[in-house]
Amino acid sequence: MNSAWKQRPEGGTRFGLRLIRAIACHGGRPLARALLVPITAYFMLVRGPERRASRAYLGRVLDRPVRWLDVARHFHTFASVILDRVFLLSGRMEQFHVQVSGLEQLHAQMDKGRGVLIFGSHLGSFDALRVLAQERPDVQVRVVLDKAQAPALTELLGALNPQLAERIIDAGMDSTSIVMAIKQATDAGHLVALLVDRTRPEDPFLPAQFLGAQAQFPTSPWLIAAVLKVPVVLAFGLYHGGARYALAFETYSEGLEVSRRNRAACLGVLIRGYAERLEHYARYAPYNWFNFYDFWNAKHDQGKLHLEPGADADAAVQRRTAVRRIA
Repeated sequence: MNSAWKQRPEGGTRFGLRLIRAIACHGGRPLARALLVPITAYFMLVRGPERRASRAYLGRVLDRPVRWLDVARHFHTFASVILDRVFLLSGRMEQFHVQVSGLEQLHAQMDKGRGVLIFGSHLGSFDALRVLAQERPDVQVRVVLDKAQAPALTELLGALNPQLAERIIDAGMDSTSIVMAIKQATDAGHLVALLVDRTRPEDPFLPAQFLGAQAQFPTSPWLIAAVLKVPVVLAFGLYHGGARYALAFETYSEGLEVSRRNRAACLGVLIRGYAERLEHYARYAPYNWFNFYDFWNAKHDQGKLHLEPGADADAAVQRRTAVRRIA
């Protein structure tokens, strides 16, 4: 199995996504959902590495032998969420029933007049955050997204919601530019949403226990939060079938404190706490996991860096995050 997620081809071609968009926009969601069967069959028959990754993950989260139908359901859930992106990004929220919990926690942080970092994951639908546009139209949401990694989906976003596309903070920029863009957004009181469960080959990471084994989690988001001194709110948008979603917010910190002397140890505590919450929701909605690569045995050949708790991590932190340049 190819364990580097950035080396895997995008889960859909431009033509395929354009076709889905056309059918969804002109034929409606019921007709578009008929496409989910052939899309699921495509992943089952063609995408062998993703199929094996699905089986490996499901074996951990289900705690029972994995059946062929389990893998098919996993891909069907993924395809459903990708399809619904067309409607969610188009602002057609009336087609969905979104049960929201913890929103008062997010409002409490927003009402303090400062920006908030929203940490999400590749568990469920991050696009379910669009419900915030209805709840708080006065607040702007900025999304950190690697445009180069998913060009077809980036193009789809630009076609469906140009205003949101313009507010993307490109994760493909150099580290200093990313941090400066996030700082400018939070200084303006915006919400900045980013996914924090995947490591990139060039970034430092720490291991944490997740679903029975050690997995790698990036340290950069937590360092940025610590330097900017803004609240961190976890968000999980889970798909429950049909047109039903559940969006959960949890305040993780009102302002992180990471000691310079014990930086790696502090980061280890933060990341382990996050991994526990991620595991909680993964077990709650197991088919919502969309990391279709070997999450536990991923190896970074370039820029490989293990930060063991208690080690001096200053040099590693400076190498890629450049957070001190804005402190």
